[in-house]
Amino acid sequence: MSNESTIKSLYLQWLELMNDNFSTTKSLDNLKWYVIKTNSRAEKKVEERLLKQGFEVFLPLQTTIKQWSDRKKKVSTPLISSTLFIHSLEQELKHIYNTPGFHSVLHYQSKPAVVRDFEINNLKIILQNDNDCQLEETTSIEKGDLVEVVKGPFQGLIATSIEVNRSHKLIVEIESLGQKFVVHVSKSFVKKLN
Repeated sequence: MSNESTIKSLYLQWLELMNDNFSTTKSLDNLKWYVIKTNSRAEKKVEERLLKQGFEVFLPLQTTIKQWSDRKKKVSTPLISSTLFIHSLEQELKHIYNTPGFHSVLHYQSKPAVVRDFEINNLKIILQNDNDCQLEETTSIEKGDLVEVVKGPFQGLIATSIEVNRSHKLIVEIESLGQKFVVHVSKSFVKKLN
């Protein structure tokens, strides 16, 4: 084999390798959060099964206290019943349809509904911090303003102000699901977004 054909062969191998790396990078950029609906009370099992299949899954759980006649117990229950989120390529969703407990993928306009990254982040912030913050007001914000929480336990939350008084009532909407959550935040922790 001549030097020229060796160089050409190495160049073609390099191009193939670069193309593979580019398509992998391009695929990672296309990862999105999708909404998975499960059978009733099957959220944790479906989460476990999807994790075993190698998917990144987010099941928002809240801790509640269950009261029985003889005892109380803390239990983790899904924040949104029969719902969890999967971070995946759209074409990979076909691999989850045979998962026991799986019901459907939420669709919007005949395509799988996409949940934005900041909405997933908002859910995570809410679940980490279930207590109210109490500080004096310093920010002038009106009802209906889009705001960001800039300090305190809800830092990073982007929400709409629904009530203005000594502390804000903020509504956090996960638009893709049609779900809303209300949190109370001190006015000094909030800045208005344009």
